[in-house]
Amino acid sequence: MSTLNERLDKLKTKIQTVEFLKGIGLSNEVNIGMFCYEPEDEMTVRYFISQLQRGQDLKCKPIIFNLFHVLMTLCEKDGILEELPEFENDDGKENVLDTLKNTGDNELMVAEMKEQFQDNPGDLIIFTGVGEVFPFVRVHSVLESMQKTFGNIPIVVFYPGKFNGLTVRLFNKLEANQYYRAFNLC
Repeated sequence: MSTLNERLDKLKTKIQTVEFLKGIGLSNEVNIGMFCYEPEDEMTVRYFISQLQRGQDLKCKPIIFNLFHVLMTLCEKDGILEELPEFENDDGKENVLDTLKNTGDNELMVAEMKEQFQDNPGDLIIFTGVGEVFPFVRVHSVLESMQKTFGNIPIVVFYPGKFNGLTVRLFNKLEANQYYRAFNLC
């Protein structure tokens, strides 16, 4: 079995290929790839993503969306970011959960990302922060909503958990959610 660093190196090579960037060989499927890793390897993965973000030697342009940062931007725009601790004190954790789920609605998340995105040839969307937004935002739901807006842009999801081609299981512990439209990467 390959080490995490070997898998990350392989991924870096793969995402720069014309075949990957254009979705060649996917039989008209959406170009969404899942890079799964053990949750305890989070810091190694974050470092790798920071290196991709610098991207000086890449043949593609990674557009990195940390889902937690997108959610916090939406909270700020709604004027609730500063009020969240008070919501929790006054109304409990369930109210905060409901508030964040409404603020992190899939369509709102996609609209916010679209606002920050300019479609250029060679672009690649990278999702991070999947574990950080749980349980407020579910990545499989956001991916479903993205298809009509970002249909031709390849997407790589850095996923701290398992994906078996049919279901995703966050942190290798939580109940599996169905998601079959992605492909395992490296």
